[in-house]
Amino acid sequence: MKTLILLAIFLASTASAQDVAQGRDVFQNHCATCHGTGARGDGPMADVLSVVPTDLTALAASNGGEFPTARVVRRVDGQREVLAHGGPMPLWGMILDGPAAVIVAPDGAEIVAPEAIVDVAAWLATVQR
Repeated sequence: MKTLILLAIFLASTASAQDVAQGRDVFQNHCATCHGTGARGDGPMADVLSVVPTDLTALAASNGGEFPTARVVRRVDGQREVLAHGGPMPLWGMILDGPAAVIVAPDGAEIVAPEAIVDVAAWLATVQR
């Protein structure tokens, strides 16, 4: 019971509003090299990568018009699809580690991730076409 109370306090204290401007800055510093400054998959490294970077401005369109926040956070953080020999994208969970933020997925599940990653997802939601 004591553990449950401490967990609830921890989750409540880590919840924060998403900072779109901070997310844009983090994206420009860590993601734009591959995905481009406009998140369209056309960064300066795109031509030399073996896997073409995703056009991140089309995520909502390919998800029935709804931006897949939980999927994006899990993918960037490395909580989703960690392949045995690596995947096409670096996992940023450890690199962007810092204060935690809590978001609620469409299925009601709470996702705890570094605040910077949650902010990047918030910015990406604003650049959907």
